[in-house]
Amino acid sequence: MQDSLIGHTLPELKEICTSLGMPAFTGKQVAQWLYTGHVSSIDEMTNISKKNRQLLAEHYCVGNMPYAEELISTDGTKKYLFPVASGKNVEAVYIPDGERATLCVSSQVGCKMNCLFCQTGKQGFEGSLTAGDIINQVYSLPDRERLTNIVFMGQGEPMDNLDNVLKATEILTADWGYAWSPRRITVSSVGIKNKLRRFLNESECHVAISLHTPIHEQRMQLMPAERAFAISDIVALLHQYDFSHQRRLSFEYTVFDGVNDSTTHAKEIIKLLRGLDCRINLIRFHSIPDCDLRPADEKKLESLRDYLTAHGIYTTIRASRGQDIFAACGLLSTAADGRGR
Repeated sequence: MQDSLIGHTLPELKEICTSLGMPAFTGKQVAQWLYTGHVSSIDEMTNISKKNRQLLAEHYCVGNMPYAEELISTDGTKKYLFPVASGKNVEAVYIPDGERATLCVSSQVGCKMNCLFCQTGKQGFEGSLTAGDIINQVYSLPDRERLTNIVFMGQGEPMDNLDNVLKATEILTADWGYAWSPRRITVSSVGIKNKLRRFLNESECHVAISLHTPIHEQRMQLMPAERAFAISDIVALLHQYDFSHQRRLSFEYTVFDGVNDSTTHAKEIIKLLRGLDCRINLIRFHSIPDCDLRPADEKKLESLRDYLTAHGIYTTIRASRGQDIFAACGLLSTAADGRGR
């Protein structure tokens, strides 16, 4: 089976070419054809000699994999089922919003974190994606040219697949790659401390931390990762970094009726995040099977937003998109017979 070229960095592409007896600059040409030209075959790389194209094609393929399924929501959101190198599938969600268009990409098949309220967590963990698998969600997206933002908030915990996530964000932001500003990319995490520290040191992309409750005992019940990575320790780590300029720190907070929507919770959030330059995104909960949690009503969300904002934490209520095609937050899964919903 041939190896894929998509997902390789410029130094790696140069090494591939020199190992086959080609000049190093051929690697730069390959990078341009991949990340600017979006070719689907090596034969399309016309400024590389026919001999070298044939040699390259003997060992490698471009590696782009078209989506296997497309679902379109009544609100214009589109969910795509992409095959990955392991033979499994992941879901990516394209969210148009006026002049903005965001792609929510996956970094793993399933997830190890097993958060109580997340359908992906109930799927279990079935493997991490390669950098090529991650980039292919962009590369093979029909609306790729309209994209303004990418969020690593699909299936999986990005910090649990950090090497490949960092490689993918390098390809997205490097001059020889997509040349995006890192400010157009947000990477989420439940807060795996050492991996998060490394990400903060090696990347300039925005960071989103899954909070969901400020109370340690309750967070352990909702998010088992709290046992090993307490949110208080994660916040202490975040205090070591400067988020007062262009890089943004946000906290994701799914609101459950009667569970984490009280004034007591709001006060604990304010205490926990005091001194951090950050914002909070309140997320509507979408009920999933075998989970007794219920969504809070709109008044509760608005009350929580207004209280937090009045106390110095800029807070928004995230618009819920694609619920009718199971594309909204917490609903992604490819567990059923290997296919998306």
